[in-house]
Amino acid sequence: MALQAGLVLVLVFIIMLVLSVPISVSIVIASMAAILTVLPMDMAIFTASQKVVTGLDSFTLLAVPFFILSGILMNNGGIAERLINFGKILVGRMPGSLAHTNVVGNMLFGSLSGSSVAAAAAIGGVMGPLQKKEGYDPKFSAAVNIASAPTGLIIPPSGTLIIYSLVSGGTSVAALFIAGYLPGILWGLACMVVAFIIAKRRKYPVSERVPFKVAVKTFIDAIPSLMLIVIVIGGILGGYFTATEASAVAVAYTFILAMAYRAVKIVDLPKIIMEAVQITSVIMLLVAASSVMSWVMAFTGIPTAISEFIMGISDNPIIILLILNIFLLFIGTFMDITPAVLIFTPIFLPIVTSFGMDPIHFGILIVLNLSIGNITPPVGSALFVGASIANLDLEDVIKPMLPFYAAIIIVLLLVTYIPEISMFLPKLAGY
Repeated sequence: MALQAGLVLVLVFIIMLVLSVPISVSIVIASMAAILTVLPMDMAIFTASQKVVTGLDSFTLLAVPFFILSGILMNNGGIAERLINFGKILVGRMPGSLAHTNVVGNMLFGSLSGSSVAAAAAIGGVMGPLQKKEGYDPKFSAAVNIASAPTGLIIPPSGTLIIYSLVSGGTSVAALFIAGYLPGILWGLACMVVAFIIAKRRKYPVSERVPFKVAVKTFIDAIPSLMLIVIVIGGILGGYFTATEASAVAVAYTFILAMAYRAVKIVDLPKIIMEAVQITSVIMLLVAASSVMSWVMAFTGIPTAISEFIMGISDNPIIILLILNIFLLFIGTFMDITPAVLIFTPIFLPIVTSFGMDPIHFGILIVLNLSIGNITPPVGSALFVGASIANLDLEDVIKPMLPFYAAIIIVLLLVTYIPEISMFLPKLAGY
């Protein structure tokens, strides 16, 4: 039963994608085709309809639209320039200091906005012209910007980790949030190491020394933006509010901040809210559709069959994790991160927990793998946006990206095989 249903599910899903059917619709059609091989149509439709409703009936899921709205307010709220100036202070007078500022800016802005595309556009749009003026190769500048853009998908607050929490059966959002700090920072540091080596070899200029008074003023200007992280994460860890309540607090805070900076006006709110609604509706449709697919897979025993197949290849956790990494990296090259997390978490989570891997560790691992897909061809959204912002063709940035890809893969392997990178902070916090 599992083999027949699994084949139908995979084949129909692939056919739908090839025909350019929207992925949420593809998921539903493939799921229904698979379940009809074992259930009569009336029962299949009735049960699938129930799963669509129950899949969205989650208090935790309410955090997603609020964090999306908070991110859009951040994008429109004049935050990027202040964070870039703060980044310049942090990296000091290192070779290729503007490139390092780009990385730090993406880490800060990406974590606040929760979007690799927003980070690549906002930070890259400011830093690209500055680096070009200082004699940086535009291809190198674009590669730095693109490579570091997805760090905000891992560094909290992260909407993707909230989705993982939902689909994994209630893994603590707070634990996932703080687990993402070290892997996300490692990703950024890896990009900075590559940028340092290249900048040193090419003798890119070092930024001028910033006067102490200017540094202090820059830091003070950045504090209101940085306080969002403190309020959200500190509030969750301190027990003052849940992740969902924190998302509402984030909206209120970013709205006040954007108004204070006079970057958002009351008349702009309908457009901003409509953008948030559109993005949320896409994600919620994916969640609902994936709930049907998860039920179909569980009913037909597909995850168990896949688990037995992988365990039949090897029972060595090192080999199994390597196989999963390769598979997830491949999936990330053509599938967006949200549907991939929704589809493959129920399949792979039982496998890794069977040999003792913590669900928190696996959550960081799957998000890290799929985040890399944001910057890889053929459909990496941050890759296309970063190249477009730099006015370059996709082919122009692939070669400069190669050393960054290598560094990021090294980080992935470290996070995979050294659990403490992900688990140290959650354990320290008592999770």
